[in-house]
Amino acid sequence: MNIPRSLAAVTTLLVLSGPTFANDFPTVDRVLYVQECMRNNPGPNFEMVNKCSCALDALAREVKFDEYVEMATIANAISIGGERGSELRDNETVKPALKRYRELQSQVQKGCFINPR
Repeated sequence: MNIPRSLAAVTTLLVLSGPTFANDFPTVDRVLYVQECMRNNPGPNFEMVNKCSCALDALAREVKFDEYVEMATIANAISIGGERGSELRDNETVKPALKRYRELQSQVQKGCFINPR
């Protein structure tokens, strides 16, 4: 079988750069997610870096970055005390996004062997 070199080169490029076509999150946001995951799930550093990175990779396969930002913002904002937090806690329109975020977090943590505390 004689494959033209240009076709072989393009195929190799596509295979090697496949993850770049995936729903990728900006590097800084990946780092922040992994750091927060490690802070919330203490354990051996090397092990948790890998588990938390696995969780983010799994999450990135499920949602676009903008959707993740929206869901994470809601999840973080409902913990704000007082009237400011109640704007989101009492808002029925954000509850489906919050539920999905929590379900996704649980799913990716389970899939990456992160034990909840």
